[in-house]
Amino acid sequence: MIVLKAAQEKLLSALQAVAGIVERRHTLPILANVLMRKNGPVIELTTSDLEIQVRISAELGGDAGAFSTTVGARKMIDILRSLPSDQVVSLSAAQSKLTLQGGKSRFTLQTLPAEDFPLVNEAVDFGPSFSVPQKTLRTLIDQVHFAMAVHDIRYYLNGILFIAEGKTLTLVATDGHRLALAQATLDNEVPKQEVILPRKTVLELQRLLKDEDTPIEMKFANNQAKFAFSGLEFVTKLVEGKFPDYNRVIPKNHKHSVTLGRVPLLASLQRAAILTSEKFKGVRLNVEPGLLSIASSNAEQEEAKEEIEIDYNGDAIDIGFNVTYLIDALANASVEMVKVELQDGNASALITAPDMPGFKYVVMPMRI
Repeated sequence: MIVLKAAQEKLLSALQAVAGIVERRHTLPILANVLMRKNGPVIELTTSDLEIQVRISAELGGDAGAFSTTVGARKMIDILRSLPSDQVVSLSAAQSKLTLQGGKSRFTLQTLPAEDFPLVNEAVDFGPSFSVPQKTLRTLIDQVHFAMAVHDIRYYLNGILFIAEGKTLTLVATDGHRLALAQATLDNEVPKQEVILPRKTVLELQRLLKDEDTPIEMKFANNQAKFAFSGLEFVTKLVEGKFPDYNRVIPKNHKHSVTLGRVPLLASLQRAAILTSEKFKGVRLNVEPGLLSIASSNAEQEEAKEEIEIDYNGDAIDIGFNVTYLIDALANASVEMVKVELQDGNASALITAPDMPGFKYVVMPMRI
């Protein structure tokens, strides 16, 4: 049976959309495979890692009739990548093998039975769905993802908090040293829904979301979230646990503020970072009327000093930060100007952007 017959780029694009979650090494060998379910000209491709399941439907030709099997996802992608993009490829099934053919090239692949593929049980108690343009969600994730914790024992920090309430969608990420918050407006009002998406899910969404206005539909259940966009259906388990009260962390009424260009500040910090110590990554910021000084040093007694002229008339403030935390926030914000609000050398700083009203970034100071 000819399972499909289509242009190399069309099949490769469909496979790449679902294969991001596939681990090369897995305790269950079948999870390295993609589940193919054919019904007439439409074929469904599904992958899973038991926590996340991604499915796409595509019209890829082939014989009429129904057929299902599973085959190694990464091998298929590697083979397709090695073939010319304008070539028509076909996939035919015989016994327990699939044969992929393109031009004079022919590859025979081993399969595993479709009925053995562990599909995620979808929740039945999803709340009301809501949607935003894909580029809006992608921008929100870009603005906060870097503040997620990595392998933290406080497992609820290894992800992003999503809150849909009224007409506002809020994303928050924190690793305990810094906190990033971004907001967007929804078209319709929704009752309050609050979930924590796991780190792997967030990074996969970031990879898949396109910079376009087509909508992504979202709905949340107690232990699951479901996203539908660009012909994809994406189901993921949630992180259980109580996210910290982020409103308590965001400073209010800081006395001093400096507004300056994001690019010059980022460039100065990146240069100063070269001479920080590997372990602490500390830089000192000295704010005084008319001038911001950035200084760093390391164990070899090497030093860097940067100066930026600023419009500032307040008290002199000397404060230390992990330079990586500042660079992360500035590198992921596509705005011209940023506002840095400070209280003194011991209180956390608040970074906002006049052109991005929903964005807030809090960073704790460090002793240097």
